[in-house]
Amino acid sequence: MKHIAAAALAFTLALSATTVVPAQCPGDVIPSGNVDGVDLSAVLGAWGSDGSGAYSTDVNGNGLVEGGDLAIILGAWGACPPVVSSVLPNVGTIAGGTPITISGNYFLGTTSVTIGGVAATGVQIVSATTINAITPAGSAAVSVTANGRTGSLAGGYSYTSVSVPSWATLIEPDPNPSIVTSGVLRQAITTTGFAWRVKDTATQIEMMLIPPGTFNMGCSASDLAPCRANESPIHQVTLTNAFYMGRYEVMQAQWQARMGNNPSYFSGTNNPVEMVSWNGIQGFLSQTGMRLPTEAEWEYAYRAGTTTAFHGYTGQESGTNNDYQYGNIAWIYSTGGCPTYWTCQTHPVGLKAGNGLGLHDMSGNVAELVSDWFDTYTAAPQTNPTGPLASPQNTKVYRGGFYGSTTNPVVLYGRSSERSTVMTDSGSQAVGFRVVRTP
Repeated sequence: MKHIAAAALAFTLALSATTVVPAQCPGDVIPSGNVDGVDLSAVLGAWGSDGSGAYSTDVNGNGLVEGGDLAIILGAWGACPPVVSSVLPNVGTIAGGTPITISGNYFLGTTSVTIGGVAATGVQIVSATTINAITPAGSAAVSVTANGRTGSLAGGYSYTSVSVPSWATLIEPDPNPSIVTSGVLRQAITTTGFAWRVKDTATQIEMMLIPPGTFNMGCSASDLAPCRANESPIHQVTLTNAFYMGRYEVMQAQWQARMGNNPSYFSGTNNPVEMVSWNGIQGFLSQTGMRLPTEAEWEYAYRAGTTTAFHGYTGQESGTNNDYQYGNIAWIYSTGGCPTYWTCQTHPVGLKAGNGLGLHDMSGNVAELVSDWFDTYTAAPQTNPTGPLASPQNTKVYRGGFYGSTTNPVVLYGRSSERSTVMTDSGSQAVGFRVVRTP
C-alpha cells in the first residue's frame, strides 16, 4: 500500500540543567546537556592552547582555543536541542494509535512529542536517549515545535493506508521482498488491504498476514521418506479469507505471562512452550482471543507457495525434496548440537531459516497442534475446511517436526504434508502450538 506522507518528527523539550548526558551539541564542552558557564570557564582556562585534555576545548577543531570557540559557546548558550536519530516503527496508520520508540539524545525533561503538529499520547521518557509514545491520527507532514530549540528527523515518520486490526500494533505495513520473495505472494498480501507484519498488543506475539489462496493439500514425499497413507489422496483446498499466524511458536514467556505457570520440560524464556495438551491450550486461547490454525491453514502457510516436501528458504526459495537440506529450516539432532536423540532439546525460536511468508520453525523445533480432529482425507475439493466433526480415535492432529527428528525416514517428521495424532489430554515435550487470529 502507498505511504501517504513522510515527514519530520517533532519534540517540545525542557531539559534539566543538572542532568549529565553525553555531549552532542556544539559548545557542551563539559557534558551536561547545557552550554553554560562551566563550558565557558573551560574554554577561557585553555585559551591559546591546542585544546587537548580530558575534554576538548577546541570547539571548532582548528587546533587552537581562541575567539572562534568562544563564539560557538555564546551562540549555543542554554539547553542542548534534542537530537532525533531514529523512530521505530517509522510507518503507522492514518488512524493513529501506533506505539513508537524514538532514539536520539537530550530527551530528559521532555514535555511533549508532536507529529503533524498534533501531540502524541502516552509519552514515556525512558532515558536521555529513548522516548516511547503513541502516534496521533493524521495524514500530513510532521512539523517541529520546541521551546526555543528544535530537534527533528526529516522523513522520520510516515502514514500508511493499510488496515491494522484493533487488537494489533503495526510493525511493517508492506511485505518485505527479502522475506516474501515471491511476487505473487506479495501481491496477494497487498491486495488484502491488511498490514503484513503486526504484533498482538496484549500478548506481544508477532504475527504475519497469510493471504487467501488455493493449493493442493496432501502427499509431498521427500527423497528418503515416502508419504504415509494418511497423507493421501491429494485434494484441492481453497482458503477464501486472510488470517494472521504467529511468526514463531508460542514461547514459554508468552505462555507464563498469561497463564501464570510454565509446564515445559525444557526451560527457556524464548523456547517454545511444550508439555501442553490440546485441552490445556484452550484456556490460553480463550484469554487471548486467538485460536489454533486449521490443518488446511497450517499446511497452506507452511508451503508458502511451494509444492515440495520441505518449504523454501533463502537460497532455495522454491523448496526442496532433499532430506539433507532439512537442517536449514528445522532442528534435528544431527544439527542440533546433541550427539544422540536423547540429549536433544528445544531451542529459542526463529534461529532457523524462515519460509516464504516469514514463518519460522514450521518444520521443527516442536511439532504443532492444530484445531482439527483426525480422520482420513477425501479427494473432493474443499473450501475453508475445518476438519471432521469427530475422530474415530478421539484424537487431534499435530503437524511439523521436532528437535529429535533426523534424516532417517523411519523417524523423519517435518515434511509439508506429514501428519500425526495425539489424545486431547496428552502433553509432550516435543509438541507445542502456534496461534492465528482473524484480522
